[in-house]
Amino acid sequence: MNKKFTIFGNPVKHSISPKMHGFAIDGLGLDASYSKTLLEDGNQIKEIFLKKFDGANVTVPHKEIAFKLCDEVRGVAKDIGAVNTLIKEDNKMIGYNTDASGFYESIKEFSDIKDILILGAGGTSKAISLYLKNKGFNITILNRSQKRLDSFSDFKTFSWDDFKPEKYDMIINTTSAGLSDNNYPAPKEILEDIFQNAKVAVDVIYNKNTPFLSLAKGSDLETKDGSDMLLFQGVKAFNLFYGEKFDEGEIEKFMRQAFN
Repeated sequence: MNKKFTIFGNPVKHSISPKMHGFAIDGLGLDASYSKTLLEDGNQIKEIFLKKFDGANVTVPHKEIAFKLCDEVRGVAKDIGAVNTLIKEDNKMIGYNTDASGFYESIKEFSDIKDILILGAGGTSKAISLYLKNKGFNITILNRSQKRLDSFSDFKTFSWDDFKPEKYDMIINTTSAGLSDNNYPAPKEILEDIFQNAKVAVDVIYNKNTPFLSLAKGSDLETKDGSDMLLFQGVKAFNLFYGEKFDEGEIEKFMRQAFN
């Protein structure tokens, strides 16, 4: 039976998820296809998903609205309040979040990291911050405005206006700044200040040397883009599409070809 998968987002043109999943589908000899679905109104996700697809990924800016539309949410996604993976069961939309565990896998290579500053307060930030906090890291959130920080009551939070920087080992950009523009995720002077004492800068944007990463390199920080996060969350999402019956190492081997 031909299975149909997609990624919902806006923008979605840049996504290499179809390529990643395509390599896994071909490598495992499966009868399936994976497409991109540009969606301006996130409220349409459920209707389109149940009508056309067996599984889907969700990217910015629809992860939180998809969470609200799900018939059931499982795993860490319940605490995060955002989903990036959808599966269809008995014509119901079931939501998962593989962003959090995928990101954690991608930063395991860095040692001596304890204090982390996360830039942004959207769905990706929520996923990463909760997961890392549960792994024992000290997490601070910095966002442009105070409004979105209300949902981060369990964390130390700052807006740009009231930010009092401390020493952070790792700075993570979860915003879309630098994706299709040359913007920084926070004022340049704030970034230059916190980079002085940091070790690592990580951007969830992939396959691009963003202004954020470029500035971090200029401050002699180790840097990493979001390619491995995308890979690892994709591996876990793909396995959820198929009832977790495949070996994740096997899926990863095929998906890595998308980055070559």
